[in-house]
Amino acid sequence: MPNMEMKKTAMPEQDPNVRNKNFKEVSLGYTEEMAIFEAQRCLNCKTRPCVNGCPVNVPIPDFISHVAKGEFEAAYQVLTTANALPAVCGRVCPQETQCESKCVRGIKGESVGIGRLERFVADYHMNNVKAVANKPESNGHKVAVVGAGPSGLTCAGDLAKKGYEVTIYEAFHTAGGVLMYGIPEFRLPKAIVQKEIEGLKALGVDIQTNMVIGKVLSIDELFEMGYEAVFVGTGAGLPNFMGLEGEGLIGVYSANEFLTRINLLKAYLDEYDTCIVKPKNVAVIGGGNVAMDAARSAKRLGAENVYIIYRRSEEEMPARKEEIHHAKEEGIDFRLLNNPVKIIGDDEGKVSKIECVEMELGEPDASGRRRPITKEGSNFTLDVDCVIIAIGNSPNPLIRTTTPGIEANKKGCLVVDESTMQTTREGVYAGGDAVTGAATVILAMGAGRQASKSIDEFIQNK
Repeated sequence: MPNMEMKKTAMPEQDPNVRNKNFKEVSLGYTEEMAIFEAQRCLNCKTRPCVNGCPVNVPIPDFISHVAKGEFEAAYQVLTTANALPAVCGRVCPQETQCESKCVRGIKGESVGIGRLERFVADYHMNNVKAVANKPESNGHKVAVVGAGPSGLTCAGDLAKKGYEVTIYEAFHTAGGVLMYGIPEFRLPKAIVQKEIEGLKALGVDIQTNMVIGKVLSIDELFEMGYEAVFVGTGAGLPNFMGLEGEGLIGVYSANEFLTRINLLKAYLDEYDTCIVKPKNVAVIGGGNVAMDAARSAKRLGAENVYIIYRRSEEEMPARKEEIHHAKEEGIDFRLLNNPVKIIGDDEGKVSKIECVEMELGEPDASGRRRPITKEGSNFTLDVDCVIIAIGNSPNPLIRTTTPGIEANKKGCLVVDESTMQTTREGVYAGGDAVTGAATVILAMGAGRQASKSIDEFIQNK
């Protein structure tokens, strides 16, 4: 008989007043007993709606049934037939709007904790199994992947399993893309990401870092080097700004830069001489996951007051409910229905204040969210020494401007055939944020997986 407990098993966490002063992981993970108890809540539905809710179609009931019986390594083997980065997805994937939102148990209670079980299984394997995957026999075909983020890593891993000789060209000095530079350590430990990447290297994937394709090599030159197809997974790392007066002042960051300096350049460690403001009063503009990450990181750097400034209400915030909840627990001050109009500096050109205006919600706009309307005469200022702008990113134009035959839409996203992920140039495929704009890790992985299938068909049919 299944476990009919109505609520999912709670995840152990660090105390909020302790964790907001360190960069250690917030969620501590299930014990074996917790995992088995939670797995037994799964009804193993015949229709498997959770699988349809997963962008990479993980056979969720199958791996969970192994967990319920204490067969954790068997669960891992099932899980990794569809997901190359389970320890990552178990931590940052928005399961509540995908697989868990389809769970039958969620109709009269809480859904099965699919993401928590995924994380448990992946961590169990990392901690208890030392054997590495064997490199498949080469099929004699070469494929290049541009970008070592979640989309590129997934595409490369799937192709390597089929015997392709895959080389990933990564612009940064470390592979992992947004998993390394964008998501804070307290949500996704970097050692976890690198362990997952080591598993791909064991399959034979070659990763070349400090390789800016479009500068060091062009897409055309990659084909001349013998690659029969190229996958572009360069993400959306170009930050958007608001055009506010004062955006050029010292102490104004894009969230992208702020998080990159903390994550990749280790600004949170005193022994690293990383150039970054150690702020005391911080305003973060935006309401998405990146805004939550930036605000919570600023708090951990020692900021006394951290404000989230968002022009709509909490109901319209795009951030995960869990991230909003954690931010509130950690002392982040939410200034909702507020919008910045100007950043004010002192005589030295440093940020000293931010001027905002109050908003009210009108009728829904094209996005379906209620349109914010300015309340005239409601201007006010906050004393801040740092402003972080977290309103989204766009794809870098380097690939599309250096590669003949590749088209992009008006937002700068590469145009692809959604059924194959092929761009407007034959043999060149793309996926992830480079195609969709800033989105989720699991959607990027789904695109990488689809592209790997299409690349395999393309090369075999040639």
